Amino acid sequence: MRKRTLVGQFLVIVFLTSCSVTQPEVITQVDPNQEVKNIILMIGDGMGLAQISAAVYSGSDRLSFDNFQVTGLHKSHSSSDLVTDSAAGATAFATGEKTFNGAIGLNKDTVAVKTILEECEEKGLATGLLATVAITHATPASFIAHQPTRVLYERIAADFLETDIDYFVGGGKQYFDRRKEDNRNLYMELIQKGYQVSDYFEKPLEQTKPDVKKPFAYFTADKNPLPVTAGRNYLAFATKQALQFLENRSEKGFFIMIEGSQIDWGGHSNDGNWMLQELLDFDRAITEALRFAEKDGNTLVIVTGDHECGGMCLTEKSKMGRPKFKFSTNGHTASLVPVFAYGPGSELFHGVYQNTAIYHKMRAALGWDSAITAERE
Repeated sequence: MRKRTLVGQFLVIVFLTSCSVTQPEVITQVDPNQEVKNIILMIGDGMGLAQISAAVYSGSDRLSFDNFQVTGLHKSHSSSDLVTDSAAGATAFATGEKTFNGAIGLNKDTVAVKTILEECEEKGLATGLLATVAITHATPASFIAHQPTRVLYERIAADFLETDIDYFVGGGKQYFDRRKEDNRNLYMELIQKGYQVSDYFEKPLEQTKPDVKKPFAYFTADKNPLPVTAGRNYLAFATKQALQFLENRSEKGFFIMIEGSQIDWGGHSNDGNWMLQELLDFDRAITEALRFAEKDGNTLVIVTGDHECGGMCLTEKSKMGRPKFKFSTNGHTASLVPVFAYGPGSELFHGVYQNTAIYHKMRAALGWDSAITAERE
């Protein structure tokens, strides 16, 4: 038996070496029985199994996915459609409720539902949102706002002022300081509320040091940030910054949602390189989250997508280091979506379940809900 194992290992090593694939950075596992104090929920918008496979086989080094020992699958459909959109998908994660496509923080009857971020605020945990699109876009909005349709960006921006979120970084500055619906300047209102606020025009994020005594907001673009292929590079840095900041904001712990937003846009455009580079950028942020969790020991990291986008597949012409893509649609699909979990509480994420179960599993990990309830969702 031992000889057979050694031969298998030798064959793997030869294969990987011949294909010039670098082994991923190894993150050691933490004690699964530790208390869950912090949750990092990372959403690759439009990220399905084919997109992850493309990244794994692209030949890029230090991919994070091999470090997750717990995997599952979620059913992404909304209450109104088999194929969900990002608003309904993120609302399911944030509230545990299926809702109709386009809804932000509402149930299917258009009633506002408290989000996991809002619950964490009430319990004294620090909270954060980080995205590579406008911070008012569907996914981040679903954790902090309550609106009947995702395109009400100015109303979503106003909902930020109704919370005490500790850290948020993303685009969408124009929805805060040059509003068409009213004369409010939410940028100034944030400052008046005690926030440290800055933006891409004032100074780069890398040169902005958050004051842990104040909540922090930074706008990376007037509307939506550039693609990573055009020079946007803040996601991994902001992930590291956010985790260090939130860790020091509350002794009770923190919750943050981090979105690799433009993976989805590469899928909509049927642009395989755009999709791949965005996913690799997201992977660098995942690595930062895993490093933090490995060192901390009390942090649960969850990585998933809200839906698959593009109906993407890797074709027979693909080779290791040179995947070739085909798309069957420029929209979303109903494919099951993978879930990866690391750290204490990660065992809850085994299996196949509804997207709403992720909310209940997070609550169970924090000790607010029973594991039985989480498994039934």
